[in-house]
Amino acid sequence: MPALIASRGGKAVRMTLPAMLLLLGIAASPAVAQQHTVVIEAMQFSPQVIEVRAGDTITWKNRDPFPHTVTAQDRSFDSGEIAPDQGWTFKAARKGTFPYVCTLHPTMKGSVVVK
Repeated sequence: MPALIASRGGKAVRMTLPAMLLLLGIAASPAVAQQHTVVIEAMQFSPQVIEVRAGDTITWKNRDPFPHTVTAQDRSFDSGEIAPDQGWTFKAARKGTFPYVCTLHPTMKGSVVVK
């Protein structure tokens, strides 16, 4: 990486761009929010456990021929019924682990891990 020249007290100082930004107190830009997908098919969530960052969005897509729900155990999110060939999107805001279930089919379980 080419060095930049900055003046400090009348003296020329060579430094890289990251060092210059650090000196100026400019942090690297925050990570861009990502979009994730969980497929509901054959009476299961795939992936069953999904790890995301705060600010990311997750879309559940129902590929089964009957409705499902995505309902957090702590009720922090609830999709309501997701019809066949439809989806529901949730934006992860709070860090933590959030187990969820399909309330129509309680053997269907998953978990969202927000880092």
